[in-house]
This record gives sequence, C-alpha cells and structure tokens, in this order.
Amino acid sequence: MGMRDKKRNQKRVLARRIAGPRAGEGKDFLPLERGGPGKRLRTVQEPEEPENTATVVYIGHIPHGFYEDQMQGFFKQFGDIKRLRIARNRKTGKSKHYGFIEFESPLVAKVVADEMNNYLLFEHTLRVTLVPPEKVHPKLWKGVRRGFIPIDRVAIERKKHNKDKTTEEHKKMVEGIVKRDEKRRKRIKAAGIDYECPALLGSTQPSAKKIKFDEDQ
Repeated sequence: MGMRDKKRNQKRVLARRIAGPRAGEGKDFLPLERGGPGKRLRTVQEPEEPENTATVVYIGHIPHGFYEDQMQGFFKQFGDIKRLRIARNRKTGKSKHYGFIEFESPLVAKVVADEMNNYLLFEHTLRVTLVPPEKVHPKLWKGVRRGFIPIDRVAIERKKHNKDKTTEEHKKMVEGIVKRDEKRRKRIKAAGIDYECPALLGSTQPSAKKIKFDEDQ
C-alpha cells in the first residue's frame, strides 16, 4: 500500500466520524430521556407550605439591660406589637433572659423569626422562633398589662418580726432559744474547750400572781 492509499483511507475514516454512525450502529446505547423522543417528562410538584398563622415569637438569650422598653422600641420597626413579656424571677424580679412577643400580623412575625434568629446583640446570639397557636400557653399573657410587680420579701419579714406576739408565741420562741443554747454548750464541751457560756436573761418568766380580793370590798 502506497502513501496515496493511506491518505485516502485516513480521509474516509475522518469523513465517517464527521457524518455520524451508520444505520444499525449505536443500538447498544440507551436514550438519555425517559420514554424516548417525543414524550414529555413528568414534573414532580413540591408540596405547598402551609399558611403561617402564628403571631407569637419566642426570643431566647436576651442580654442584660435589654428589657421591655428596649424590646418594644427595637422590634416595633418590623410592625405593630400587640403584647410583650419577659420571664422574670418571682422573688427577685430579675430577667430570666427569654421572652415572648405577639405581633398583629403573622407575616411580620415570620419576618422577625427569619431575620432575627442568630442575630448578635450585645455579645449574645438571639434565638428567635415562631410559636404555633396550639402551643401558646393560655396563661402566657396573664397580668402582662399591669407589668411585673416584685414581692417585697424584706417588708414581709419585717412586719412578721415586729408584730406583737401572744404569750404562747413568746413561750415557744424562748423554748427554741434555750434548746439552741444547750446544743451550743454541748458542742463546746465535746470539743474540749474550757468555757462557761453566760446565762440567758429572760429565759425564765415568773408565773403570774393571782390577786385575791376580800368579799367585803
């Protein structure tokens, strides 16, 4: 075979490659589209998201100093606020660093939950989520209108301490003092300490004297 024949064969091979496979070739290959040509693919319909009706938003990791007035002023930029509450300690009145906000519109509540979640505020990362209506506690907003009024425990104990005691209450109080004093003396003696505790004054009350009156008087 000469050089001319080789060149002719090369040209024929290139021509076949450019022209594509002949009839009957390529039967081992499957079509990429399902159902073959001329058939449309079925589109899978994604389920529609249920309509949001939640208007209450839970806010966690609230920083110190960010209380009712500050929250009212900050979150009202999103929309109208219906009610707002921060969980507080009943005894001290201090914040528990979480609270709830109820908006007038469910759309506003969803925007707040989407945009403010993981928001960095005063070195605290807020946790904001929607609360479904069926999970809102019926007593969540009880007393929210009058605000939080902490109980003055000091005034209660002062009044309890300063009130006039009856004879039975005074006797019971003295008995308790005497018992505690005896236990203290025993502990000192058991420790090997030579110490004489001073006597308690007023631990013994004289019995009331009966006054007899003459019949003539």
